[in-house]
Amino acid sequence: MSWLRSLLLCALLAITPTAWAVNPDEMLADPALEQRARDISTELRCLVCQNESIDDSDADLAKDIRVLVRERLTAGDTDDQVRQFLVDRYGEFVLLRPRVEGHTLLLWFAAPGLLVIGLIVLVIMARRRRKPVAVDELSAEEQRALDSLDGPQA
Repeated sequence: MSWLRSLLLCALLAITPTAWAVNPDEMLADPALEQRARDISTELRCLVCQNESIDDSDADLAKDIRVLVRERLTAGDTDDQVRQFLVDRYGEFVLLRPRVEGHTLLLWFAAPGLLVIGLIVLVIMARRRRKPVAVDELSAEEQRALDSLDGPQA
């Protein structure tokens, strides 16, 4: 019965919605505007945590940026204007998914490029390993020398 209780607890934990770091005092009254703010917040990096979005972070700077996003949306900015404002203020590092532009091409294509090069090298090495090594026939002199090493044949 204990395993059933544990299984039920795990199932309940798996289906619970994730906790958001957004405090109720930050939320906007307009649900559509709040949803836009949440969508933008999930795309912005917490500059303190660096591997979390500001929507998930409890850091004070993340809270300040969330409030700033909501202020800009309330002022009538579009989503792109809000993102651009934050990029101008904090740099492109604030974006969790950097834009594909000339200066970010290496960032976007280096890892896939290295993966393809690695796969090509592996295929070449595997093909070389499969090829049998060509063995030339022994000359008559080499055969006699080999036979003399074997010793007497019984």
